[in-house]
Amino acid sequence: MKNLKLILTALLSIVLLASCKKYLEVTPKTQMPQDLLFSTEGGFKDALTGAYIQMNHKDAYGAALTQTTIEAITSSWDVTANTSAQRMGLFTYTDQGVQDSLASIFAQQYKIISSVNAILGQIDTKKNVFATPGLYELIKGEALAIRAYCHLDILRLFGPIPTAPTVGNNLAYVTTLSKNINNRVAFTAFQTALLKDLADAEALLKDTDPITKYSIVQLKAPSSSLALPDTYFGYRDIRMNYYAVKALQARAQLWFNNPQQAYLCAKEIIDAKNTDGTNKFNLGGSADFAAGDFVLTKEHIFGLYDFNMFNKYTQRYANGTFRKGTTATTITNQLYGNTGTDIRESSLWELITLPNTSKAYIIKKYRTSDLQPTDNTKDYKQIPMLRLSEMYLIAAETASYAEGVEYLRQFRVARNVGQSSQPANTAALQIEVLKEYRKEFYAEGQGFFAYKRVNAPKASFLFVPSAATLNYLLPLPYMESI
Repeated sequence: MKNLKLILTALLSIVLLASCKKYLEVTPKTQMPQDLLFSTEGGFKDALTGAYIQMNHKDAYGAALTQTTIEAITSSWDVTANTSAQRMGLFTYTDQGVQDSLASIFAQQYKIISSVNAILGQIDTKKNVFATPGLYELIKGEALAIRAYCHLDILRLFGPIPTAPTVGNNLAYVTTLSKNINNRVAFTAFQTALLKDLADAEALLKDTDPITKYSIVQLKAPSSSLALPDTYFGYRDIRMNYYAVKALQARAQLWFNNPQQAYLCAKEIIDAKNTDGTNKFNLGGSADFAAGDFVLTKEHIFGLYDFNMFNKYTQRYANGTFRKGTTATTITNQLYGNTGTDIRESSLWELITLPNTSKAYIIKKYRTSDLQPTDNTKDYKQIPMLRLSEMYLIAAETASYAEGVEYLRQFRVARNVGQSSQPANTAALQIEVLKEYRKEFYAEGQGFFAYKRVNAPKASFLFVPSAATLNYLLPLPYMESI
């Protein structure tokens, strides 16, 4: 068939997950039919928790869309010749291993979407089970936001280059959980559906989300001093909260080439204040690195909590599996420009000795203590999903030239990078912003999307192999293209 027909099998049951003090430190407990699961507030809570856990799967944001597959496309890691990882960096999408990796991402994203669609398909008809004020709005708003988040990344990875939206794959925007066929839709229809989900999520969360009333620090340790119905309303920085919706709107509007809307959304987050007048979110700096917070959690508008991050860091980075370069030239000079001051250049990477006695550089971004801190504000086991630094870069790109230069300057000050001469014009400013995406979001999966969005030429694509033929148009998994 020429037109993709995506068939999603109805979920017969959803994993019921036990709650504990740290929102996502949960393990499957039992299974429960949907009609029984969605008969209580607790059932809806458990179902939403399950969706977040699915987002942390290795085929989604737990690896493939942050640290592994997506970073292989940008040749972020040194690879062995004649492997699928090397062919990924060469844009050889016909390789079976490459196809399998991309198909796993595609399938997992739609699994997450299926889970939130199960919630959204029940929540209005079961609205009477919600006795806790604000809980209905919270769960529905987060579910809509997760659906938009996953669809946007499906589009950014498998869809067209935004500057040529009619060239490339059309994709299905799935809003119901059923056995019915979901046809692919045009880029503009996909855009409309995604922005509607975000607008609906914003409306639901704006007046109910505790993050608009309390600071991140307060919500990391919810107590009786906060007027919250229960601790489920805490830990908003690891949930798709109101500001995360605004941040995702900024990212999406930028992708859809609506710079003014992207600017307004980013600016709202940058300017957000707590009730005492302090900033809601703050750019990180050298003090955070010194404290062991290499992932800069204070910048997280939304981060996925990963209680197994210590072991994953050991398996992926500490042993040199994911590494880049054997001398300072690759990282210090090529990536950061040998500034001598940039905290990412000086503190975010280290040189290790591999088992074969050779040297290699590894990134410390996901290094964390295996201990469970008694103070939740010092627990750094989070995968960054939406960060304040991205909002500064969006603002720098979409504001007027003078204001954009100032946003870039403020961002660079936080990274301890001097700006001896400012970009001469808007075009030069855009080039500087693109460079910062690769520096800032290394091992977070955003570099490829930054290149694809502007259709960056090979000369601007850092670390691309000389033998590569640049190709931003990824094929659909084979079974989805017939």
